[in-house]
Amino acid sequence: MKNKFIVIEGLEGAGKTTICKKIRNLLFYKKIKNIIIVRQPGGTYISEKIRKIIKSENKDEKLNIYAELLLLYSARLQLMENIIYPKFKQGAWIISDRHNLSSIAYQGGGRGLNQNLIKQLTKITNNFIKPDLTIFLDVHPKIGIKRAILRKKLDRIEKKSINFFKKVRKCYLKYLSFQSKKIIINANCTIKQVNKIIKNKLYKWLKNQDETVSMAEKKI
Repeated sequence: MKNKFIVIEGLEGAGKTTICKKIRNLLFYKKIKNIIIVRQPGGTYISEKIRKIIKSENKDEKLNIYAELLLLYSARLQLMENIIYPKFKQGAWIISDRHNLSSIAYQGGGRGLNQNLIKQLTKITNNFIKPDLTIFLDVHPKIGIKRAILRKKLDRIEKKSINFFKKVRKCYLKYLSFQSKKIIINANCTIKQVNKIIKNKLYKWLKNQDETVSMAEKKI
């Protein structure tokens, strides 16, 4: 089976980082060894510097919301050019903690920025590679933030209001409704239950991919 680009999306506290590792382990079990996990923003020296700027609060200078958007895509392009695209071309499976849909949901849905502008920026990253599958961990904003508070000190974005995250979730679901290459998981339940659902749905998806390849080979 050809290698894939898999993206994990969700609100704060949805369990994205944990699920990225779980998916890697599930792929290992299926004899897929060449796997890379990346996070966005981040993943390269420059992108990690940008991540720190975006996540941190600065009392002396407030980050402009358009500057935030452009910084996110700057970090994303660095990651695409230096890690994701070259590694994918070499045959690696890529698991990414967030991608373009995060910007559509957070900056478009949450911040209220012009979606046409975001789509134009998204086209630039799509020139490299598009996700083969998006897994959305759907968690209620109140549950997600409660988990985030228990886990660590909240960053600049995590401190936004529940209403902000409700708008983000609504935007996520709206755009996912237009996509066919997606899996939506109820992430309000325990991590054990989420892991079980992920395993069943991911293996079913892999089987479908394998069958599609087999059918294509028979036609040749």
